[in-house]
Amino acid sequence: MNGLADILLMAVLGYGLFLVFLYFYQSRLLFLPNLPSRAVERSPSAVGLAYEPVDLVTSDNIHLDGWFIPAPEKRGVILFCHGNAGNISHRLDSLLLFHRLGFSTLIFDYRGYGRSQGRPSEAGTYLDAEAAWLYLTRERSIAPSRIILFGRSLGAAVAAHQATVHTPGALIVESCFTSVPDIAAELYPFLPARWLSRLDYNVQQQLQRVSCPVLVVHSRDDEIIPFSHGQALYAAANEPKQFLELRGGHNDGFLLAGRTYTQELDGFLSAWVK
Repeated sequence: MNGLADILLMAVLGYGLFLVFLYFYQSRLLFLPNLPSRAVERSPSAVGLAYEPVDLVTSDNIHLDGWFIPAPEKRGVILFCHGNAGNISHRLDSLLLFHRLGFSTLIFDYRGYGRSQGRPSEAGTYLDAEAAWLYLTRERSIAPSRIILFGRSLGAAVAAHQATVHTPGALIVESCFTSVPDIAAELYPFLPARWLSRLDYNVQQQLQRVSCPVLVVHSRDDEIIPFSHGQALYAAANEPKQFLELRGGHNDGFLLAGRTYTQELDGFLSAWVK
């Protein structure tokens, strides 16, 4: 009996230490600038796009690395907030797609990603997006109505928050969760995930405060963020809104959808960004 009690005690202590680890190190589990690499491996010129390097400075004096890719048609500008892994050099497919649609793009790396300074945090990503917005509206004198906030995965949470601070021409929320506690509770049902979560990113709540047109994009086959999250986000968004269902995984659904994805984006943006 004493041996069994010792085993149970060790199990409880181990579980408790694991919870403490998760509580204090969860930011390192969510923000993955080194996956697959922190190095900025390629530039837009690798896919035939002209670009301008951009140095963004946040309100707390963090320098962020970014690119501005101009498009000759000048239909508007997409402010692209990427996901939680990798950096801007891993998003060239999207930059090329936006360019072919006639939209210029500003893409930037969050603090701690790529060549950007600092360490990532939820509050920090919001400050980073604000610096990108101010660069477009102040330094390039682009009207807010011609800016499309586009976010994929974690970036969609950042873009949705930004759309509550300013009113863009449109907001696109792709492959996103309703909130970090929600998705953590689903992925780790054996853990008190809601109690442990120090990160919020409550996209469902933010969308209720967004007044611009919203496009929610989600794949029914998403293996990381269940399709039900996309449905819940669409339900929370105000009109006018639109839902685009994809097929394929979390990271490649937009690529597998091909022309359907491109046509739906073009139709949504043509309707709302004049």
